[in-house]
Amino acid sequence: MGQQQLLLIVLSVIIVGIAVVVGINMFNDQAASSNLDAVTADLINLASRAQQHFRRPLAMGGGGGSFVLLAASAAGMEFLTTQPTNENGAYTISTAGSATSVTLTGVGTEDGDGDGTNCTATIQVWADSIDMTISTR
Repeated sequence: MGQQQLLLIVLSVIIVGIAVVVGINMFNDQAASSNLDAVTADLINLASRAQQHFRRPLAMGGGGGSFVLLAASAAGMEFLTTQPTNENGAYTISTAGSATSVTLTGVGTEDGDGDGTNCTATIQVWADSIDMTISTR
């Protein structure tokens, strides 16, 4: 083989290597983004359940117009879900319920920004609204 052919082979191998690395990075970014989307969707679902608990009368196992029964513990989470952990992440009540609100936190399974911390989102729930904060991507 001539030098020109060897140079083309080496150049081709380098280009293919770069393409593979870029593809892997794109896949990892998409996986992290999808995980954050799933965590926020799960938190919105849990927020809806918290609002449902707020509206349900005490006699029927609800909060009777309060979030107070939603303690920052496993017992508090049992009012919202029997599985506080799933393939998307782990969910907790980060601030115990008060008469007017409760705060939920979800920690995903992917580290989107490479800082060593998995994606994390927090949602504050009131009787008629919610407020989502993404603290770590």
